[in-house]
Amino acid sequence: MASDAPVSRRARRRGRGRFVLADLGRLLATWLVSTGILWVTAGLLPDLEASSLGSLAGVSAVSGVVGFVVRPLLVEVSVRLGWLTVLPLAFGGQGVVMHLAMLVVPGITATWTAAFVASWLCAAGGTIAAYLLTAGTDESLTTALARRGRPVRPPDPEVDGLLVVQLDGVPFPVLRWAVQAGGVPTIRRWVTSGAYHLREWTPQLPCTTPASQLGLLHGTVAGIPGFRWYDRELGRVLVANHPADARLIEERASNGRGLLCEDGVSISNLFSGDAENALLTMSRASVRLGSPQTRRALAWFMLTPTGFTRSLTRTVGEVAKERWQAHAQARYEVVPRVRRSWTFALLRAVTNVLLRDLNTALIAEEMQRGRKVIYVDYVDYDEVAHHAGLFRHESLAVLEGLDRVLAQLELLTEHAARRYRLVVVSDHGQSQGQPFADRYGLELSALCTELMGEGVHSYEETDEGWSRAHALVQDIGEEGVAGRLTAPARRRIDRERESDGRGGHAPGHAVVLGSGNLGLFYVPGETRQSLHTLTARWPRLLPGLCEHPGVGFVAGIDEHGVPWAYGDGGRVDLASGAVIGTDPLGRFGEHARRLLLRAVLDPKAPDLYVNSSLDEPTLDIAAFEELVGAHGGLGGWQDSAVLLAPQDLAGSVPERVEGADQLHQVLLGFLRQSGQRLESGASESGVPVTFG
Repeated sequence: MASDAPVSRRARRRGRGRFVLADLGRLLATWLVSTGILWVTAGLLPDLEASSLGSLAGVSAVSGVVGFVVRPLLVEVSVRLGWLTVLPLAFGGQGVVMHLAMLVVPGITATWTAAFVASWLCAAGGTIAAYLLTAGTDESLTTALARRGRPVRPPDPEVDGLLVVQLDGVPFPVLRWAVQAGGVPTIRRWVTSGAYHLREWTPQLPCTTPASQLGLLHGTVAGIPGFRWYDRELGRVLVANHPADARLIEERASNGRGLLCEDGVSISNLFSGDAENALLTMSRASVRLGSPQTRRALAWFMLTPTGFTRSLTRTVGEVAKERWQAHAQARYEVVPRVRRSWTFALLRAVTNVLLRDLNTALIAEEMQRGRKVIYVDYVDYDEVAHHAGLFRHESLAVLEGLDRVLAQLELLTEHAARRYRLVVVSDHGQSQGQPFADRYGLELSALCTELMGEGVHSYEETDEGWSRAHALVQDIGEEGVAGRLTAPARRRIDRERESDGRGGHAPGHAVVLGSGNLGLFYVPGETRQSLHTLTARWPRLLPGLCEHPGVGFVAGIDEHGVPWAYGDGGRVDLASGAVIGTDPLGRFGEHARRLLLRAVLDPKAPDLYVNSSLDEPTLDIAAFEELVGAHGGLGGWQDSAVLLAPQDLAGSVPERVEGADQLHQVLLGFLRQSGQRLESGASESGVPVTFG
């Protein structure tokens, strides 16, 4: 396989052949089944009469052709009137199409009611037949996406496009094992053919999506101490997946030269990367009343058998599968595990079915438009592994599904307006273990309360996964009929989510936040508290945390501004590396001191970082949230992430990449090698291009 093309000639021929077979199979099945149902319906309904079977076959064919022509009109109408009108339009429109066909074809007489009933019987039967034969497959969705529109010739077709696919939360060791085991055949083919290079990179501390995406898209990880944190300047908690907070975080970090600033598009991310076009992106949610492009893609998806039936059946199947798998974990007493609710089952169905296909549809549309750089986040693995575990069957099945998505994108590049290079990254890894509260019988906030002798305000609930569903709700909001109907609900969601992070704690009370297995302790106020000040106020706090078996280390600064990490048997000066007693970071890896030093010295850092313990035989951690798979701190595979790049691009990657801001520079290098961002070879984000 040539290094400049991820798709071999054999793969292209196979893909095109599948396209043709899927089209022919679906059309033939739909026509035959619809004709048969019309024949049965004519025998049952006295108001529907046909002179011959040929007339019924003609009605079936004409209604199919008319529906093919009318469907784009229904899409545009639904975009303007509101997405909630999609199903009513489809419901009534189907009867109109069938009645028109019966008026056109000779030998048929029918009332409007009979035509309406017949239309929906035919639609149901034809859809089921098409789904069973072709529409339930990934190839059929790829076919529909590739045929949806024609590529637009860009003014600079010689410039390669870059498609960066983020597989959220996939640890490098897990993906490497899946490649070795053959569980991800697309990635295995890329790697074993020599076309792609698979390697590891080290995320910064905290190992969270907000820090990593801000680094990857905007070139800085400064000012992001966790998934949520107390902001001293604002005097309240910031939560990165709340639209207003995500917008504020991006405004603070952006210099206008993010990864996507030149003809780029952000899809399903927390931050925009300065892209002019941002779809399902949290920092742009609520800025305007929805994206017509997202509504159009959703309407098209819902009005086609390939999209609607596929999503409906797979959504129901995903919920049923999740409930069965959760019950199986409990029945076989699999440990570690957490309780998996119906709420999570519905969330999993949204992220792993609807959002996955919708993201792919939006990518296909942007590639046909010839966008120079596209960055998309698929959260499927991260969401399932949080609740099931890293190597559990359901998590590995999701990884296989994401591999099929990469195969879809590979084939879709053949129908794009320009040549695209695919790069795959994960923003962080994950570690596994029984949650802190389940293991020790109290939450971190309760432990702090016990040691301090006074109450604290805590925030240890996980709501990371809901950000994607919320972004979808925001991005399909609109001014039309549906917009007016759903506006109160959207406003209520916004108020509830934003109130979670705004106040709620008594003045002077400490704030304790959980971010995976990383805890953040703040004393509200404008000034950061030193270890000496905290110990003088609460003498039992620091030693009590260090002695607890669920705590690996506690980090902060002393009265001279020197950063320290404390453990049960000793402490380490993070700046000099000098150890007194036993090094508390010894079991966390050689990179632990560098990552922790950078995090502790950040101006937004908490008064104390509290990292959970690490069990060396199993690499188990203890998350401060109700998660079995977690990330945020140090320990295990959460700081081991993926970079999969075409071989010719990968040659420029330095031996060690530590921090998402450094990986941002690597991605900028990929853009330059592809013919983009040629105005400067220097760092565009204030981050040195050299790597140590």
